[in-house]
Amino acid sequence: MQTVVDIGTLIERSPEIRKGQPCIAGTGVTVRRIAGWHNLGLTPEEIAAKIEHLTLAQIHAALAYYHANQDEIDSDTAAEEIFPTPAKRM
Repeated sequence: MQTVVDIGTLIERSPEIRKGQPCIAGTGVTVRRIAGWHNLGLTPEEIAAKIEHLTLAQIHAALAYYHANQDEIDSDTAAEEIFPTPAKRM
């Protein structure tokens, strides 16, 4: 018997993970990262090949979140490009 997945559980935000950016639940992979690859022309299948521990359902959920909240994600991306996070010193 197949398990039914509530797609609302596939994306999460937590202040402790990626500074509260929306992520694929349980992974730390940001919606912004998936959307960035998608905007470069990669298909969901190609993204899944790059991040093998993600399912197509997770990638599609991230893309659905992106398309529903595109202004938010694009604003975060633009802000990061203007004010990049400093590299950590080792």
